[in-house]
Amino acid sequence: MSVVDRVEYEGEGLTEAELAPTPWQQARRWVDEAYERARLVRDVPEPSALSVATVDAQGRPDVRTVLMRFFDPAGPGFVTNLESTKGRQLSENPAIAASLTWPAMYRAIRFRGTAMSLSREEVAGYFQSRPWGSRISAWASEQSRVIEGRAGLEQAYARRAEQFPDRGSPDDVPVPDFWGGYRVVADEVEFWGGRRNRLHDRLVFVRTGEGTLDDAVAWRIERRQP
Repeated sequence: MSVVDRVEYEGEGLTEAELAPTPWQQARRWVDEAYERARLVRDVPEPSALSVATVDAQGRPDVRTVLMRFFDPAGPGFVTNLESTKGRQLSENPAIAASLTWPAMYRAIRFRGTAMSLSREEVAGYFQSRPWGSRISAWASEQSRVIEGRAGLEQAYARRAEQFPDRGSPDDVPVPDFWGGYRVVADEVEFWGGRRNRLHDRLVFVRTGEGTLDDAVAWRIERRQP
């Protein structure tokens, strides 16, 4: 069956004159605008939804959506159970790609590079900022493992809730040893802006040297055809 519905992209695109001097400054601008649109227009329901692609031992790609919980000039970062599918794949092959996509804004940012483990200090700092229930779920879920029914998951949650009762302190629930996260150290950062007639803009920062996303000397810019 073919899909016949077509949507004309009414985005403003992105020109070289509008592009910020570093990938960090441009990404920060677009992320901030996505959050502002989510607040005012409410057609961007989860601005930090980050699609993350990894590769398994057979070379087959795998993709899933997580939430971007770290974002600074070092790169976007996310948290996960390190024994999950993505965690096991990244331990064997740190190659990673990730994208932020906002269809309502006709915009996307793509990152390609290498996954670097977050420090335990970063992980603990974020973990303690989570609501108590989210900290309990990190213990309860053996992420990516097969389970026969939802009842087993809810029973595991109840056991952990009893083990670590909510006393209103960030230290109520310890950080699991198997829980951590990754930062995407990018070699390429692409800014995609949708336009009419599928003549989209694709402006790409390509790494040419050492430095963060905010070091202009570490990057060159190229335009790629849509």
